[in-house]
Amino acid sequence: MKTQQEYYAAVAATYDLQYERPEVEDDLEELHEALAELLNGHKVLELACGSGYWTEIIADVAESVHAIDNSPQMLAAARERGLDEDFVQFTEADAFNLPADIAPGQYTACFAAGFWSQVPRSGQDKYLAQLRAKLGKDVLLVLLDANHVDGFSPPIARTDLDGNTFHILTDTKGERYDVAQSYPSDSWLRKRLSGAAKEVRIERLAHYWLATCRLK
Repeated sequence: MKTQQEYYAAVAATYDLQYERPEVEDDLEELHEALAELLNGHKVLELACGSGYWTEIIADVAESVHAIDNSPQMLAAARERGLDEDFVQFTEADAFNLPADIAPGQYTACFAAGFWSQVPRSGQDKYLAQLRAKLGKDVLLVLLDANHVDGFSPPIARTDLDGNTFHILTDTKGERYDVAQSYPSDSWLRKRLSGAAKEVRIERLAHYWLATCRLK
């Protein structure tokens, strides 16, 4: 069984196909509009940007976007979008261990799509504390992730003792990968986020959820 890091390297070129499925069309339209309103004029740090799909959306409205990811293959796909380098910067960096040169005052918002579901439940409070220490107070935090939808989402292959769930995913060559993907309830999200943030709001669409808050 191959690792999650190997999975993202293998599927980087085809990763955006998930956004072309007709079932998610209405959700994506609504999310594009919501992000345009939320992140308009912000200096955004984007965590685990992947192929840059969401980077391109928020770059249309943000003052600037610094997008990080630890997969060179994903970053290569993101850079192929040809986004204006005067406003958008891509950096190879681990979202779990933020770069040392990030300091309070650099960013007014932090955005992550598909990342929170991979932060282990037992480490979420510590991770939020890291964000607060790195970014400072009152920074807007916007999290976007997937709901589990029967018949649409991959089946859950296993659940660990902390309640984290995992999929067994395959690439076009049939290679199998163990990939973390948890599906938090609204109450779980509120409890975790409220420890480090205020003004917590959660919206559930058919296939995605969107959470916003401000770091305390």
